[in-house]
Parts: sequence; structure tokens; C-alpha cells
Amino acid sequence: MSQANPSVGPWALWRDRLLKLQSDKPHLVLLGLMLFLAFLAMDPATWFVLTISGMAMGTMLFLMASGMTLTFGLMSVLNLAHGAFISLGAFVGAVMLTGALGVYTVSPSLGWNLLAILPALFAAMAVAGVVGWLFEVIVIKPVYGDHLKQILVTVGGSIVLIQLIEVTWGANEIPVPRPGALRGAFVIEDWVPLIGGLVMEKFRMVALLLGLTVYGLMLWVIDRTRLGILVRAGVENREMVEIQGYRIGLLFLGVFIAGSALAGLGGAMWGMYREIITAHMGEELMISVIVIIILGGLGSIRGCFYGALLVGLINLYIGYIEPRLAAVATVGLMVGVLMWRPQGLIPVIKV
Repeated sequence: MSQANPSVGPWALWRDRLLKLQSDKPHLVLLGLMLFLAFLAMDPATWFVLTISGMAMGTMLFLMASGMTLTFGLMSVLNLAHGAFISLGAFVGAVMLTGALGVYTVSPSLGWNLLAILPALFAAMAVAGVVGWLFEVIVIKPVYGDHLKQILVTVGGSIVLIQLIEVTWGANEIPVPRPGALRGAFVIEDWVPLIGGLVMEKFRMVALLLGLTVYGLMLWVIDRTRLGILVRAGVENREMVEIQGYRIGLLFLGVFIAGSALAGLGGAMWGMYREIITAHMGEELMISVIVIIILGGLGSIRGCFYGALLVGLINLYIGYIEPRLAAVATVGLMVGVLMWRPQGLIPVIKV
């Protein structure tokens, strides 16, 4: 029967546990450290509001970054045209909200608003998915397995798609009305301990809920369903899956369509968040998207989620503490993480 070593003190035990946690769960360690340091730097009420808002911003970034992570992790396709699909989704969603469904957006009733919001989001996903299907067949399929050619052809494809967006909707900024029920904020009841009386923005809470839902669904499909197992098996050994009679090419096409649709969904949500869209908005967001997938570990859905949370939080924390550093906070976070863990927080080319 083993006995505890009396020479090992409690501080050594805690140090060993912390080192093990840092090795096994670096994403949780970094997230906890960021939350703790921010809590020390501001009053609790401000910290709570910025934390919830930062997580909401992070989940919106996750919606946009997850599609690119999905195609890279499951297909090894580096699609730098991803930003164009974000822009496309934003414009399709805006057209739905300002067109025939616009009458439902001005109502203060959430029920009426959903009659506009849900079709707008589904339309953004559908159009981005269809364009993604054409893009995969015409542009991506000939360059499977060659990352250099993928970079070249997808950058060229991005330019073409953005020009088509400008030809269709123009190069000027377009306002996007946020549905009435999602405008403004709500006040937490005074009887709630610690956070009673705080004001929370409605749209950010909806975005947080949607992002968590999509994240959970993605993990469930990839980890628990037959489709996810087949796709992951195709990544590991394509020939084996094809011998079993499965058409791995169609599976990969479905993954690319799903990644494009997620970009469209994220673009539509970001358009409602910013309440203004441009054809180049996706390109501007690609900096954050690339930082997120590098932070999390290339190809990791879980890493992408935690990377997006970290980016959303550090943007708001630094923007509050020292606004002049907000512009470099995201890149600084990436550099710091890569110096600590060059492979990323969850360094697996799988989900």
C-alpha cells in the first residue's frame, strides 16, 4: 500500500497540479488567467458587463472562424476566400431584413422579429453554402493537397467574389436595421446578488446563446454522429473509407458547404451587430479569424471556440483599460501564445 511522501509539501503539490493543468488544459488556464487579471484591474460590475459582452463578441467571431477551421481541420484546405463568404452572408441577410421582411423588424415584439431574423439567417447560410459548393467544384477541387496553390487560387477567388458583391449591391456602405426587440438593453433586477442593476445589451446576449448552440451542435455532429466519424476517418485514411463504398469526395464537399454556410451565418450576425456593412468587411475580419484559428491550433474546433472567446475578451478588456492598445491587443495575444505554445492551445489537426 502506497503512502504519501511527507517530504512533499502542499505548495509543491499545488505547483505540480498547476503544471499538469497547464499542460493538459492550457486554454482553460489562459482563459482563467485573463479573467482574473481583468477582475483585478476594474470594479466587479464593469468586469461582469465586459466579460459577458466580450464572450458574446467572441461567439460571433467563432461563427465566422469555425467554417475556416472546419475546412482546414477536416479537409486540409486553406481557404483565404473565407472573408468573401462572410461579406456575402452579411449582404444576403441585410437584403432579407430590409426587403419584404422589413415590416417585421420594426415591431418591438420578439415573435414578429423572428419572422424576419430566422429567414434572413437561413437565407444567408443557404446562399453562402450554394456559392461555396460552386467555389469548391471550380476552384478548390483541382488543388487538393497543395497548400501553396490553395492560397493563390483562393485569394484570386476572393477578389472575384468581392467584385461580384460590389457589382450586385454597390461599393458604398449599407445600413442594416437591427430588429426592434434586439435594440437597446435590459436591466438585471436589483434583487440579484452582486450584478443587480447592471445593464446588458440584448443583441449580445442573443449572439452568445446562438454561438454556444452552434458550438454544441458542431461538436455533437463531429464527435457523435456517423457522418462525423466518416469524415474524420476520411481525413486519416481516404483510401480505406472509399474501399468501404463511401464517396469521400461528396463528404468533403458537404464539409466545405457547411464551412461556407457558417461564414454566411457569422456575416449576417455581424452585420446586425455593427448595423452597417461593406463589401470588404469580410476581408477586415479575416485578421481576427486567422488569429483565432492560429491561437486555438490549426484545425481544432474546440481551440477555435476558446481562441474566439480570448480574442473577444481581450479586445474589450484592453479597450477599457487602455484604448490606445486595443488595436494591437489581438496580435499581441497571438504572439504571446505562440511564444508559449507554438502549436497553439489545442494542437491537433482534428476536432
